[in-house]
Amino acid sequence: MLAQGFSDWLQTPHGRYVLDWEQAKHDQWVADIFGFNAIQLGGPEFDYLRANRMPFRFRCDERTQGARLRADLHHLPLASNSVDLAVLPHVLEFDANPHQILREVERVLVPEGSVIVTGFNPYSLGGARRSLARRSKLLPESGRCISVSRLKDWFALLGLEPRAGAFGCYAPAVTQEKWLQRFRWLDAAGDRWWPIGGAVYVIQAIKRVPGMRVLTPNWKDRLARAKALVPLTRETDRQ
Repeated sequence: MLAQGFSDWLQTPHGRYVLDWEQAKHDQWVADIFGFNAIQLGGPEFDYLRANRMPFRFRCDERTQGARLRADLHHLPLASNSVDLAVLPHVLEFDANPHQILREVERVLVPEGSVIVTGFNPYSLGGARRSLARRSKLLPESGRCISVSRLKDWFALLGLEPRAGAFGCYAPAVTQEKWLQRFRWLDAAGDRWWPIGGAVYVIQAIKRVPGMRVLTPNWKDRLARAKALVPLTRETDRQ
């Protein structure tokens, strides 16, 4: 469950700036992930799965507002190997036991399923995390923020293999929209010169199962066999 008041912060100029970047990045990534079931853990007020095309997409949270499934994120009422995609927007950094949430995600993911995690970068240049912690105490203590390197270590323990990642939002945490717009040029500069210095990050990982091989149709072989049958069929017709 997200920290109390976090949704209110997302309505501020800098909060909308962060949310817009995260939504755009999720729209780009989830559009190319296929399957049957996709779940968003936490943040039910916002739809990070809106660009995904799976037939069953739902949001799960400990609260009822905006969520189709109300459940404890540490013990999901879902069958093992039943979810193709799970997105976790700022869930792990606000929870006292993020490891258990990740373990549950790994359990419910199908082999080769994807998980996308969003978080604040503790080593950011802009200081959105520090601004939040100082002014509104929305974020946990600095030790609770999860760096990308630590998150990758957790992934490795669970058999989750990082596939893609991105940092964003390099503008400082100003309170007025006009100042935020003046600093927007830092996004292009920061992404080029200091790519790990963005205020937030998004990282995707794949569930790998040792010894398992995903089989796909051999279309070339099927086409060759189909062509080989054509002369025989025509010869038979002549007789």
